[in-house]
Amino acid sequence: MLRVAVVGSGPSGCYTAQHLVQLDPGARADVLDRLPCPYGLVRYGVAPDHEKIKSLQGSLRTVLEHERVRFLGAVPVGPGGVPAARLRELYHAVVYCVGAATDRHLGVPGEELPGSWSATEFVSWYSAHPDAAGTGFLRGVRSAVVVGVGNVAVDVTRMLARGEGELRPTDMPHTALTALAASEVAEIHMVGRRGPSQARFTTKELRELGTLPDTAVHVDAAEAALDPAFADPSGLPPPRRRNVEVLRGWTAPPRADARRLIRLRFFLRPVELLAVDGRVGAVRFERTAPDGEGGVTGTGRFEDVKGQLVLRSVGYRGVPLEGLPFDAATGTVPHLAGRVLRGGTVAPGEYVAGWIKRGPTGVIGTNRSCAKETVTSLLQDAPSLTARLLPDDPLPALRAEGVHPVLWQGWESVERAESRLGASLGRGVVKLPDWESLLTAAREGDGVDPRP
Repeated sequence: MLRVAVVGSGPSGCYTAQHLVQLDPGARADVLDRLPCPYGLVRYGVAPDHEKIKSLQGSLRTVLEHERVRFLGAVPVGPGGVPAARLRELYHAVVYCVGAATDRHLGVPGEELPGSWSATEFVSWYSAHPDAAGTGFLRGVRSAVVVGVGNVAVDVTRMLARGEGELRPTDMPHTALTALAASEVAEIHMVGRRGPSQARFTTKELRELGTLPDTAVHVDAAEAALDPAFADPSGLPPPRRRNVEVLRGWTAPPRADARRLIRLRFFLRPVELLAVDGRVGAVRFERTAPDGEGGVTGTGRFEDVKGQLVLRSVGYRGVPLEGLPFDAATGTVPHLAGRVLRGGTVAPGEYVAGWIKRGPTGVIGTNRSCAKETVTSLLQDAPSLTARLLPDDPLPALRAEGVHPVLWQGWESVERAESRLGASLGRGVVKLPDWESLLTAAREGDGVDPRP
């Protein structure tokens, strides 16, 4: 019987487990996650108001409830947790599906000023990630600057502009809902260093900005026209053409009666965050211009944009995993069709899938084919992998070494606790926002061993 440890319970991890049990009728998969909750970025990265995307949890749930799949939450792998080498002793194979765990930095002076955050940190806060930073994002903020023009930038811009009435039905933690409801943010600048035709957001996400109550959206026509495709987008690929067509509709003067204004800015790259009273107060941008080769070049002209909150949304990257090789240039683990490579040679029994395999590219569904490629490689290797004898069940060995997993019953107990919390607040399901409340709820369901 093939026993596999899948590290990470987001889409790539769940799809890996799904393909394993579908393609090998005898395979068993333990899906490990350092968090006590499953689903990865579907739970902690998808915006609370995107219920349709969040409903993907239902199909991931089906995978984790399969009779030959077992969820083991609150099990860190690496420093302070189970060493990678120990996992290899307990399982025939280990598939790492850990995503891209950190964000890219701007690399400009002032980036570490109070009030300057990554979009990832802001998303973690309003998504109730137990590692999230404090709640001081919006204190004293009238103007916000979002650096980046991808879907995450659109998400955080939209959340800054949403009102309490729109957010109350979501599963957003109550502290975040309260803070956003009291927010005095009146202006949000979403800024890209290139032109409208090169922005990375999807049209569906972009259009949502124009549907927000009490909010106007504006694009400076003269600024956008620096992009030759803005005047005539007919030659662009369909997704980019549709984006430009939406942006062209926002060049009229914004409504004067709107409570909030979203300004989409282009051809500006940040060069410095400026301090006011010891915290960020503005961003200095350099005007850029197309270089004729798909990039931009600096013009030596600068503009300061006021903002007491700056959120950088310029991409993710993977981080090294203890015990695994790592390519710092790409932020990925070297691999051959999902097989981990050590010094150019396949490492038996070690595999990767998802962003740590291919980098932060694609949509959620991309993880399905990525996982299948890895599982296909693993199953080709299975005859040699299963020649090694293992304990009948690795869980007793993990427990003997001080690991106390949250089992599926524990997660179901967390779900019940979140339903009770929401009911007590006159809302629907409301996420538990911290480690203590999550683990306490899990223990109530006997899904986690009692701690000594």
